[in-house]
Amino acid sequence: MTSIASRLAVLRQSLKDATLIAVSKTQSAEAIREALNADQRVFGENRVQEAKNKFPLLRQEYPDIELHLIGALQTNKAQDAVELFDVIQTLDRPRLAEALAKAMRQTGRSPRLSIEVNIGNEPQKSGISPNEIDAFLAYCRDECGLTVSGLMCIPPHDQDPRPHFLHMKELANHLAMSNLSMGMSADYKIAIDCGATEVRVGTAIFGTR
Repeated sequence: MTSIASRLAVLRQSLKDATLIAVSKTQSAEAIREALNADQRVFGENRVQEAKNKFPLLRQEYPDIELHLIGALQTNKAQDAVELFDVIQTLDRPRLAEALAKAMRQTGRSPRLSIEVNIGNEPQKSGISPNEIDAFLAYCRDECGLTVSGLMCIPPHDQDPRPHFLHMKELANHLAMSNLSMGMSADYKIAIDCGATEVRVGTAIFGTR
């Protein structure tokens, strides 16, 4: 059976300059510790409560962990998210921007923020439409006082991801965003070719859940 460490070694050969975010949702602390022992430090979690149950103890052993929230965030969890995560990638609506701004004022913490873009304009998905991103970014910055440094997306699963990734790169350039989070286990190489600075990989590291 292939180990987590060996999977990480293979992945790192194709990353170029992109940051590897190991998606550790539903993974045990033992599996995450195996990745940590293989020098992986950047992790992504979908749920605030699950991350709260795992990472405070792991951070006592590995204080240089960088934790990204990559799942949808409810406004009533904003303060918990600000206290726990170093990066929140799923800023996607005005009410959440307001809640995050309030939580940052109360906690004194300022995790990096990325706007989630609904790049395929899929009605069942969260995220800001590409056509509305300029206005939303202005609201976040001017009305809420937030610093937004990145964009993230999940392209439609039944379409070629390349055109969507290229569109994301155009948006990042237009908005002068330095971080572009896109690509998962099935398509991270394409995402890197299209300009991703961060890729979110779970199955290719930890195996099928």
